[in-house]
Amino acid sequence: MTASPDQTKPPNPSSPLFPNPPLTGGGAFSRMALIAGSYERFIWGFSLKTLTSSSASSSETLALAPLFSYPAHAGPIRCAAAAPRAGLAASGGSDDTVRLYDLPAAADLGPLLDPAAPVSALALHSLGPVPRNLLAASDDGLLHLYDAGEGFPLLASLRVFPRHREPADALAVHPTGRVALAVGRSGGLAMLNLVRGRRSFSCRLERPATAIAYAEDGAGGDRFAMAAEEKVTVHDSEDARIIHEIDCGKRVLALAPAKGILYTGGEERGITAWDLSSGKVTSRIEDAHSTRVKGIVVFDDKNDGSELCNLIASASSDGARESRNEADVELNG
Repeated sequence: MTASPDQTKPPNPSSPLFPNPPLTGGGAFSRMALIAGSYERFIWGFSLKTLTSSSASSSETLALAPLFSYPAHAGPIRCAAAAPRAGLAASGGSDDTVRLYDLPAAADLGPLLDPAAPVSALALHSLGPVPRNLLAASDDGLLHLYDAGEGFPLLASLRVFPRHREPADALAVHPTGRVALAVGRSGGLAMLNLVRGRRSFSCRLERPATAIAYAEDGAGGDRFAMAAEEKVTVHDSEDARIIHEIDCGKRVLALAPAKGILYTGGEERGITAWDLSSGKVTSRIEDAHSTRVKGIVVFDDKNDGSELCNLIASASSDGARESRNEADVELNG
């Protein structure tokens, strides 16, 4: 489950990897969308709607309205990505395929068959309502870079890490769309130049990271965060120096940044909000799920004036989905 901030600086259009203007693909999608995949190979899509009570208090509640449900893969779904404002979503499975979905039409667009191994990580990048790129990493250590326009042509395939066949377990695309970060199963960290379609930097981490995300602190500083076991480190994107090292107590499996805040979840079963400027806890939901938290997404559509802009959604291995307002996190902190 993902939600992307507004993009401010497109990739270099003169690059040979971007020979044509971007295409609109699925088109703009005004509703807030949520997708979830399962070990049972099904993918579900939901729209989030605000329901107003008929009572005198006129209180509002949130409801999940089904958009679609497909037996998308021949095996477990291992990863998913979405660009709701671009109207696109994707899922990756153990069956060596990536499937694409048109959110406004609630339609399955079919598979991409380039991966020759189980798909380990996905990332979608869009410029507002314009889909730009899809990144798909697989267990053979390759990353496939697609133009997310009409036809999804393959732009490049590259080996993510120098170590032979080390797969990327998590991807993060910079808001400009020019670079991406990948963390690997054996402790690799790589920066990928999406304009040139090649790896520009790699190193070994002390411990393998399970999640990575770009973020922005309260002062507008460009940051990225990595989770390795129970530790989360916040780095300056310019020189990768560590700004904060956060101890979350138990293994962290999910990260989600929003508005100077970083949300974390994992084996502790709760959701914690950290201030990116100070590195301190601002609020926490205890026991958000009965088992470990596997995914968190923050809906932050700056073009949408509704209360759904403050919504946090989480998923766990118990099969439950929870959606909460950011204000609820503070009340329960």
